[in-house]
Amino acid sequence: MSAGEEKERVSGDIPRSEATSSILPTVNPAIEKLAAPQASLHPAFYVIAWITMSSSVILFNKWILDTANFRFPVVLTTWHLAFGTLMTQILARTTTLLDGRKKVKMTGRVYLRAIMPIGLFFSLSLICGNLTYLYLSVSFIQMLKATTPVAVLFASWGMGLKAPDMKVLFNVSFIVFGVVIASFGEIRFVWIGFFYQVGGIVFEAIRLTLVERLLSSAEYKMDPLVSFYYFAPVCAIMNGIVALVWEVPDLHLADIARVGYFNLLLSAIVAFGLNVSVVFLIGKTSSLVMTLCGVLKDILLVCASIAIWSTPVTALQIFGYSIALGGMIYYRLGADNIKSFFTELNRQWAEYGAKHPAQRKVVVFFLVLFTILVVLGGLAPTVGYDTMAPREWIFSIVGGGALGSHEKAP
Repeated sequence: MSAGEEKERVSGDIPRSEATSSILPTVNPAIEKLAAPQASLHPAFYVIAWITMSSSVILFNKWILDTANFRFPVVLTTWHLAFGTLMTQILARTTTLLDGRKKVKMTGRVYLRAIMPIGLFFSLSLICGNLTYLYLSVSFIQMLKATTPVAVLFASWGMGLKAPDMKVLFNVSFIVFGVVIASFGEIRFVWIGFFYQVGGIVFEAIRLTLVERLLSSAEYKMDPLVSFYYFAPVCAIMNGIVALVWEVPDLHLADIARVGYFNLLLSAIVAFGLNVSVVFLIGKTSSLVMTLCGVLKDILLVCASIAIWSTPVTALQIFGYSIALGGMIYYRLGADNIKSFFTELNRQWAEYGAKHPAQRKVVVFFLVLFTILVVLGGLAPTVGYDTMAPREWIFSIVGGGALGSHEKAP
């Protein structure tokens, strides 16, 4: 045996793992500690926060403008926008929430040609939306708002962002069909309120289309809070001019005192909180979750309108609104996403039943009971509570003195 073969044999007896493990460590303990995952809130928290904020803004506006008899919707909108402008300026200087604005190449020319038109239509949609609360119920307003995707589709076709598609038009026709049925079932139908809401939907559709066209350029990508940072000042000025001419001459301190300074401040805080919650919702959830959350929010608002203001809702409205919501979900998600969602939901339900059979039976029992109550309630001419207890409790929190103004004849 040669010396070379002996060396080769001896070196081959050394375990490779021991040699490499003692010389080349694969994990640095210090780095492993630094890379420890940080605790974060569950996405359900952001969902609940957004639904709460969004619903509270609508209910708060309805209470202030109608129940508290503060008949100055443009002034209220201007106050919310002015407060939002102040808060975005503070956040921009004290937090990192608005650091995204540093990546936006905003110039005077872009602001004049892009931001101001968007701000104009944003102002018009807010004004029309708040004027609607003076004439229509929250439940019927939410039913009419279901047509917003249809208006956005037509606006995008008209501005050339998308090519007309008859298949898409057929899909969204179910939304329109359902809203038409719901409108025929509305008991307290007021034409001027209906036209205000239609105007608000049209203006909002144009605004969303203009925003989409602006964001199509990579250099103008921005989240909703950064967008609000740019839009709020110009909207506040535009609304303020309209308010000075239209409503301020008839506004008195007694009108503000009747609502309450604290209530007005709280309404502005909730409205601004909605803009902040949208940013976190987009960052923590998917488009599927956002669409379903929007539908859930609309249903909860209809139920809240029934409970707080005893709004009558007919069975025909429930039927039409169900068609509209189904059409909206199908249009936004598509058949494939809906199918995969129900497949995953069925899988998780089966796993839950295998782990908790008793709890699953309880859930099924209450779902069946709830369905029976809804069906039996739908057989009645209208749905609504006659008791004053829920309203008295809520009005006692936000200002019980305004309850009597609500009881005037419609």
